[in-house]
Amino acid sequence: MKKKIERLEENIDKRIRELGGEREMFSPAPYDPTQAEMGGYSNYSYWRSTLKSFRKNYVAMFCLFLLAVLLLFTMIQPLFPGQHSPTEINWLDNGQTDSNHVPDGAFIFGTNSIGQDLWARVWSGTRTSLLIGLCVAACNAVIGILIGALWGYVRSLDRFLTEVYNVIHNIPRNIILILVSYLVRPGIGTIIFAMCVTGWLPMARFIRNQIVTIRDLEYNLASRCLGTPTGRVITRNLLPYLVSVITLRISLAIPQAIGSEVFLTYIGLGLPVTIPSLGNLINEGRAVMMAPASRYQLIFPAIVLSVITISFYVIGNAFADSADPKNHV
Repeated sequence: MKKKIERLEENIDKRIRELGGEREMFSPAPYDPTQAEMGGYSNYSYWRSTLKSFRKNYVAMFCLFLLAVLLLFTMIQPLFPGQHSPTEINWLDNGQTDSNHVPDGAFIFGTNSIGQDLWARVWSGTRTSLLIGLCVAACNAVIGILIGALWGYVRSLDRFLTEVYNVIHNIPRNIILILVSYLVRPGIGTIIFAMCVTGWLPMARFIRNQIVTIRDLEYNLASRCLGTPTGRVITRNLLPYLVSVITLRISLAIPQAIGSEVFLTYIGLGLPVTIPSLGNLINEGRAVMMAPASRYQLIFPAIVLSVITISFYVIGNAFADSADPKNHV
């Protein structure tokens, strides 16, 4: 190795003399075996690059901060002193209900038509709606990804799952929601089940279409030729390629589930009035929106619902773009 370095320095001196330069103008870098072994090293990290790209989107970061503050406050709101129960009816000294009390120091969001504190009901309803949205999104994601991956990769299941999809998909989703909500006792579990009956179909169909386009690429063919099990090919080769679109679908499923809960409540098949939810609050506010003095009963829950849905939409789109390796530097 020492002779090679000396020969290399002689060649450098010879080349410098040919160019008319001086040896003192150049200083050869010292040889470091450790650095030489790292010639092909790259410190690229997928998730670090994804987060770095996501942090550059200031609108998404603001929505993430706003959503985090909203979720935290929703969880700790009952622990604050002086909070009313969301189902408690407030009474005046003369024995009448303190109904339609406009927002003031005593009731921050006012009271509804039967004297319940709207401030407590909004945050209790937000907890209920977020619970429904998160559970529905998680169930639809797990079922949709599992069935969609098998549907797209295992060719023998393609015809059977296509027929199942066509049968269920041709039944209007709202009809299924109405039937399940009508036949089963109303409750949070019933709402979640009704939304999950057909909610996994779009996710499964989307995953299937994506996997069909990439299942026969060279690295997947090589894995199959080497005897790699089907489960490993799906989890290691296919699904990581779809991280960006899967996160987008999941983030959009949460506000969609909340919107479905609002729809069911609007047609009278949602949660009972004893369980506060954003759907119940918006339905109650809709009934009094024609009275200018009572429009606050619709405005406050509508603002909270809008903040949640818009934030999830912006965050989902931004994270999907950031998770795409094409946008990494």
